[in-house]
Amino acid sequence: MPSSVRKLLRLVFVIALPAVFWLALLPAPDVARLVSWQDKIEHAILFAALALLAFAGWPQRPLAIAIGLLAYGAAIEIAQSRTAHRFGDPLDWLADAVGLLVLLPLALKRRDARASGRP
Repeated sequence: MPSSVRKLLRLVFVIALPAVFWLALLPAPDVARLVSWQDKIEHAILFAALALLAFAGWPQRPLAIAIGLLAYGAAIEIAQSRTAHRFGDPLDWLADAVGLLVLLPLALKRRDARASGRP
């Protein structure tokens, strides 16, 4: 991947982190629910997207990224529990973890392949 693309992905990731945190603390919008666990699906998709950005930006650091995003997800839930209009939910954090951990084996495999000189 060209370094300019990698730098752009890193920038998008760094901008996304505070934006997501801020949005997570706003009052929850009224949205049509298709399934009762829709919120968990949204959490998993969001954290998969954050992980994709981070893994692409820093392909040599998948474990550090996973640990950092797990801590970030926990921080969001703690911060939400301290607001009057949101609440922290450990199951939301678990959904965050599922979203990013689904991609972790692929990122590790890619890192190991790059380290051994394979495409």
